[in-house]
Amino acid sequence: MTANSQSTALLVAKTVDTPRIYLACLAAYNNGRLHGAWVDADQGADHIWNELRKMLRASPEPDAEEWAIHDYDGFESAHIPEYASFEKVCDLAEFLSERGELGAQVYSIFSEDLDQAKAAFDDYSGEFSNLAEFAEQLHEDIGTEIPEILKFYVDWASLGRDLELNGDIFTVQISFDETHVFWSR
Repeated sequence: MTANSQSTALLVAKTVDTPRIYLACLAAYNNGRLHGAWVDADQGADHIWNELRKMLRASPEPDAEEWAIHDYDGFESAHIPEYASFEKVCDLAEFLSERGELGAQVYSIFSEDLDQAKAAFDDYSGEFSNLAEFAEQLHEDIGTEIPEILKFYVDWASLGRDLELNGDIFTVQISFDETHVFWSR
């Protein structure tokens, strides 16, 4: 592998994993030109502001000062508004770097309220193949005694479903056999 192909491979790998936003110059956009810059969102708000200023100074339109976030990448399934604050974008990027797709889905459940999504992980019970497995594990953790002869009659799936329907827990299904369980507050 040559030095150029190595650096290209590193650049491609970085852009796939790094949350980033595309900052567009609205002066150029409104005059039928595309001008903007992709900026890594994991470098902090000051970094984004510096990159924004550089991009606006390099605009093909004189005195460009208006901008918007026109695209984003690496934020899982989370939505980034066009005029989101850079602080919020960076906080979300950090959260999703730690939590991945699960974090993005929890963020969505809480109507894109990052504080609530973060707090939900304080009550994270874990990953289970289904709610029946969770209910049975809960039973074992609590230490409730069920005679051995009756254990086969317990409907763990119904118990798990009832916990969810009653609002005691909520779940995030990532795949067929990956259910994440959170206690409700």
